[in-house]
Amino acid sequence: MLPAIQIKNLSYTYRGNLPEAIKDLDLQINRGDRFGIFGPNGAGKTTLMQIMTGLLPYSRGSVKLLEHEVAAGKKQIRSFFGFVPQDFSFYHELSPKENMEFFGAWAGLDQKQIQQKTDELLDVMSLTEVRNKPVYKFSGGMKRRVNLAIAVMHEPAMLFLDEPTAGVDVQTRYAIVEYLKELNSKGTTLIYTSHQLKEAEDLCNRVALIDEGKIIARNSLPELLKEHQQDGLEGLFLSLTGRAYRD
Repeated sequence: MLPAIQIKNLSYTYRGNLPEAIKDLDLQINRGDRFGIFGPNGAGKTTLMQIMTGLLPYSRGSVKLLEHEVAAGKKQIRSFFGFVPQDFSFYHELSPKENMEFFGAWAGLDQKQIQQKTDELLDVMSLTEVRNKPVYKFSGGMKRRVNLAIAVMHEPAMLFLDEPTAGVDVQTRYAIVEYLKELNSKGTTLIYTSHQLKEAEDLCNRVALIDEGKIIARNSLPELLKEHQQDGLEGLFLSLTGRAYRD
C-alpha cells in the first residue's frame, strides 16, 4: 500500500519543557486507512496531530503527506487534507452558508464549486433549514456537523479528526461515524483520535497507541486484540497504558 503519511525519527520538545513530547517516532499510515491514534492525556497524540497538519513546526525527523515534506511546503500540503479540531473552527456569528463560502474560497474553490458543495453538504448534515441562521444559536451537535462540513468542502485526500463527536448525542454520533465511513469508502484516508473507544472500534481498521511520546503498539485492531488477549479497545488501552490517573 502507498503511504498517505510517513513519519521517520520524529522528535519534538515544547520550548523550555522537558522531557520530549515526541521521541524518535516512526509511523506509516496507508492510503485508504481508517487510522486511530490513542493514548492517555499528555501522551503526545494531540502534539502529533498538530505536527502532521503543519500547526507545530518540527526540526528533528521527517513528516511526509502524500510524499511531500510538511516542513518544506505547508501551503502545498494544505490542499491535501481537511482538519476537524476538537475546538470549533468557524465564525460563530456567521451562518453555515456564510462559513462554508468563506472557507471554500480560502481552500481555492471557485463560486460554482462553493455553491455546489455548500448545498450538498448542508443536505448531508441536515442543516439546510438553518443554512442562514447564525451558528452561535446552534446546539453542540449542529456545530459539530458544521465543523465537519467545512473540513471536507475541498474533497481532501485525507481527513484529520480530533474528537469529532465530543459532546453530541447518540443519534448525531452515529450519523457522523456513518458519514465518515462513506467518505472512506470513496477513498478518503481518515486519521482519528478520540476518548470514545467504542466509537473507535466501529470506525477504525488500524490503530496505534502512544504513550510518553512513543508508539507502544500498532496494527489492525483484531491483530492487537488477539496479541494482547483482549476483547475490546478499552481493555487493550488499559492493559498497555495502565489504570493510574493521568493529568
